[in-house]
Amino acid sequence: MAIYIKAFVLLPLLFVSSYARNKHINQGFDDADDSSMGVNFDPSPHGFLEFLDGKKKKKKNNNKSNKKNKKNELIFPQFPFPFPFHGMHENQEEVAPLEPAVEVKKNDIPKPDFETENRGAWMLHSPNSGVAAMHVQLMPNNKAVWYDTTNLGPSTILNNPPFCKPVPERPGETDCWSHGVQYDVESGQVRTLKIMTDTWCSSGGLSSNGELVSTGGYREGIRSIRIMNPCDNCEFQENANGLAAMRWYATQHMLENGSFILVGGRGAHNYEIIPLGRLQFQVQQFGLNFLVETEDEKENNLYPFVNLLPDGNVFIFANDRSIIIDPYSGKTIRDLPILPGGSRNYPASGMSALLPINLNTPNPEDVEVEIIVCGGNTNDAFKYSEFPPRQFFPALKDCGRLFANRQGAQWDIEEMLSPRVMGDMLLLPTGDILIINGAKTGTSAWDAAEEPNLVPLLYSPNKPKGQRFKELTPSQIPRMYHSVSAVLPDGKILVAGSNTHAVYDFQAKYPTDLRVEKFLPPYLAPELEQHKPQILENGANKEMKYGQNFKINIKLDEVVDETDIKVTMYAPPFTTHGYSQGQRLLILKLQAVTNQEVTVVAPPSGRIAPPGYYLLFVVHRGVPSRGIWVRIDQ
Repeated sequence: MAIYIKAFVLLPLLFVSSYARNKHINQGFDDADDSSMGVNFDPSPHGFLEFLDGKKKKKKNNNKSNKKNKKNELIFPQFPFPFPFHGMHENQEEVAPLEPAVEVKKNDIPKPDFETENRGAWMLHSPNSGVAAMHVQLMPNNKAVWYDTTNLGPSTILNNPPFCKPVPERPGETDCWSHGVQYDVESGQVRTLKIMTDTWCSSGGLSSNGELVSTGGYREGIRSIRIMNPCDNCEFQENANGLAAMRWYATQHMLENGSFILVGGRGAHNYEIIPLGRLQFQVQQFGLNFLVETEDEKENNLYPFVNLLPDGNVFIFANDRSIIIDPYSGKTIRDLPILPGGSRNYPASGMSALLPINLNTPNPEDVEVEIIVCGGNTNDAFKYSEFPPRQFFPALKDCGRLFANRQGAQWDIEEMLSPRVMGDMLLLPTGDILIINGAKTGTSAWDAAEEPNLVPLLYSPNKPKGQRFKELTPSQIPRMYHSVSAVLPDGKILVAGSNTHAVYDFQAKYPTDLRVEKFLPPYLAPELEQHKPQILENGANKEMKYGQNFKINIKLDEVVDETDIKVTMYAPPFTTHGYSQGQRLLILKLQAVTNQEVTVVAPPSGRIAPPGYYLLFVVHRGVPSRGIWVRIDQ
């Protein structure tokens, strides 16, 4: 008899415990029933009674929840979107109790992300930013710095204070128009920037001190180095002869010690190393025959894809090939397999990113890292798109993934849902990837593409092959040659630029575009707001030391454990011409988790996380907090 009584008590508990572990949200805007929400279940008799009581309360509140979600529908339309989205669940009645810290177990499987049928939304943030965004860098003061080139003719905003430059192509003429701005990502206000040397098709990155280091360009800017501090009234400090070689269409990436490696450029088959925070320095330049070998008739190896690997060596991809080098000696460590299908670098202009680096492994310093390369065009496409009568070849649809530091690795090929050239590839706080902007045919360069690709793609690298791509809500603004995008601290995506012409042209088929949009990825859907963690910044430590524990105070109105939470750390890149230089996302090693405090281990070294400023996010089953700026160093 005792056995039957035990079975009678335990079976319902086992059923409910299993239900609570595996059930998760699967709702869109029209399904406001929150009864499918996953719960954390206490399998004690007391917990079972609380669970049953909670289900009764939930039933009574169904009508109220339905009304609330109907309200949410009204504030989250598709484009146009006239005002920013604000959360609807700020005043929760019940707050889950603080649980004791839970030590992370290595065999725990993360719970699935909360699901939503939402595919994102667009909002117009500014009708006219004054300057076309050819290059962009988010700064630690939450201002975005962008600029085009000083030879594009009049923009729509004059330099303030007044400043005029001679126009080399037109002797005796001066240009008093601004070609760079500091843009407040919250208010949309702009401040003009004084730029002395031409930044056309230049490179750049955020230094470990939080400065924007801009390198190369055109004409008098081709050997320039420029440094700008993140402050409300700072200007560029410039040295027109700071670089050892002429750098036009080069790539810049930070090394483990905070210096930058600057790779390639038109006619520059070499790389050099730039020390931290200096306009003048001793030359450290190395030949790179790889850039000779990968140069087609129409190049296709400019703006090479560059990434720092966990052993301190550097991965370089150009055209359809890649190598690993020792940056301090110039020695090639090994050649990697050819990526078949076509050319991937400027002007064929595919996209690439280093996939998120998950440090929840026994030996984070030995973590394997994976590169993804998508899109582009054939190696002769630019020959036909460059001059009339123009022919626009279809862009490539394929993507290749390669474990860059695994001996004998081969490219694993899959296909996007649409072809794309000169798009942007951004790492999101969740670890997913956003593919946005670009065109379906043609190449980079003036008027060399057609068929703007208006549909962003969400790529989930950890899903099974064949299920990784998802189409999101399309924009109504073509963003083609010379457009940019950037991940913001609130998780929105800043989208700006597009000028496929050699001057500002507002009457063309694809006019110069000065509007600024924000894209709200699906994780900002209203029905997910209730699951959003909040990082409590007051008194928070924002300085990390390599390999040491780092505590984050949070507010989350749900009971959670280590299978609900991940903490990501994002290096905001310098984005231009479809490539985000220096972009990196780390998934930090968890130590302990409650709904009020998360403890992680900081990255082990500068080889994993080069020193400097990062945006840190707490992600609750696919729903990220607002990010905070942190800095890591020795």
